[in-house]
Amino acid sequence: MVWLDWLMVGLYFALLLGLAWWVIRKGKDTADDYFLAGRNLGWFLVGASIFASNIGSEHLVGLAGSGCTDGVAMAHYELHAWCLLVLGWVLVPFYARSLVFTMPEFLERRYNATARWVLSIISLVAYVLTKIAVGIFAGGVVFATLLPELRVDLGFAALNSFWIGSIAVIVLTGLYTILGGLRAVAYADALQTVVLVFGSFLVTVFGLRLLGGWGVLREVCGSEMFNLWKPLVPEGMEGTWAPVKESGRIAWYFNGNYPWLGMLFCAPIIGLWYWCTDQYIVQRALGAPNEQQARRGSIFAAFLKLLPVFIFIIPGMICFALAKSGKVEALQQALYAEGAINVERAQAAFPLMVQHALPAGVRGIVVAGLLSALMSSLAGVFNASSTLFTMDFYQKFRPTASQHQLVWIGRVATTGMVLIGLAWIPVIQGAQGLYHYLQGVQGYLAPPIFVVFFFGVFFKRLNHKGCLAALVVGFALGVFRLGVDTPVALKLAGFEHGYAEGSLLWMVNNVYFQYYSLFIFLVSAAVMVVVSLMTEAPDAARLHGLTYGTITDEHRQASRGSWDWRDVAASAVVLIIILCAYLYFNG
Repeated sequence: MVWLDWLMVGLYFALLLGLAWWVIRKGKDTADDYFLAGRNLGWFLVGASIFASNIGSEHLVGLAGSGCTDGVAMAHYELHAWCLLVLGWVLVPFYARSLVFTMPEFLERRYNATARWVLSIISLVAYVLTKIAVGIFAGGVVFATLLPELRVDLGFAALNSFWIGSIAVIVLTGLYTILGGLRAVAYADALQTVVLVFGSFLVTVFGLRLLGGWGVLREVCGSEMFNLWKPLVPEGMEGTWAPVKESGRIAWYFNGNYPWLGMLFCAPIIGLWYWCTDQYIVQRALGAPNEQQARRGSIFAAFLKLLPVFIFIIPGMICFALAKSGKVEALQQALYAEGAINVERAQAAFPLMVQHALPAGVRGIVVAGLLSALMSSLAGVFNASSTLFTMDFYQKFRPTASQHQLVWIGRVATTGMVLIGLAWIPVIQGAQGLYHYLQGVQGYLAPPIFVVFFFGVFFKRLNHKGCLAALVVGFALGVFRLGVDTPVALKLAGFEHGYAEGSLLWMVNNVYFQYYSLFIFLVSAAVMVVVSLMTEAPDAARLHGLTYGTITDEHRQASRGSWDWRDVAASAVVLIIILCAYLYFNG
């Protein structure tokens, strides 16, 4: 980082804070404005904000790192852009009609108040444990890679680059989120999306130019790294199911590489939960003025969601190729250990590309893009958490609270999340392996939520007792798995070598997380259906407009009037691009 890079970063922050201040001054002191931007977000802001909130540590650290070590294999998750089409076409009509503030509130409308409480508590705990934690981790990794020598001596303590980066990202993000709410978050996300996409695209362009072009990349990486089908289909369909022990974990693989069964059946469940029912994402669609703008924003976000394959995975592969070919000796020294790519070091592939492959000035623009991704991701979780706390808890206890009081509590709740984030820093810094462990948490918490939302919309016979039973049983199975995994993941005293081989806890700990997630889904679905059918049917009046079986002709006409051929064509283009990606990346 030279003075020109710092100038670019400074200009970006000046523009961001100026935009945030302009938006804050336009805000009104009402809950509707603070938490949902007055339900006045256009499709561009909805789509850009969804995308910016999604792009976080799993892309800057995990996705680019996986590109460096495994090639395009993890692109499957990015090609889940079709899940956003499900949000726009299947669930947005129900959300728009219900005019809810939160996803738990929608469950209350569909089932009862208890379902709302359960989901709110689980969501808040999960946000603290996962999204805030991994966001901080990525901020620390970026700063530690780009500015390893940066230190600040406070007299009583010395802060290294990991601390400085984490604190800076948390405080700056919290500042405009606390003051401006969703409106400030959405406008900032729009700016951050532009900077992030442009900056990351520059990494791909300069990286390929340094390497010698796309053809050289394919030659150096080989067909294996360009094979998107390898995780799903064995060569010649000759593989057979067999247990393979890898890194101390037993998993059922089809071809000895990635578990295709988990990718085929479990990954879509997690994707649909995340994109269609998680407050963190859906809150942007709730902020749209009508069904049309929410749907178009979802379709636009689906287009944007396809970009990470080319702006994160491909740069990770370029980083590998530059190191393997020896064209950038610094990358070779940074990534290789004992003649092979070090997986832990590869997590810094994207920041390493920024550091070694970009010229001065351009590097500053890309660093601004990196910080944009980290800040927008944290801003999303801060805002979603404050909305859940205020609307699902405080307003329930204080139903007579004024609009001003709700906004004030929302700001206090956001401040609380910022402080929790700061308290997380020493934990994350001291246990960086925690990042990988936390990625599996959502696999254990998502299935019961997916079940109660999607089954509830499609089957009107399912009732609140079935919903609660599914949530309780599903979450209990997930918490049990987390309780078994946590001591081993953190290497607590007595668990350095895991559980006794062959014991029940050993088997639970060694089942591949996607398969255990699929098990939770099947159990939750069965429990919900059986309990609902064994108890009384729900009140038909309560379900009005909340399931496909209870929507009226007026509802259908209103929904039909909210889209035209352009929406259908745009959705079809997204699906065609996904198909082309699967056809091209075949080794």
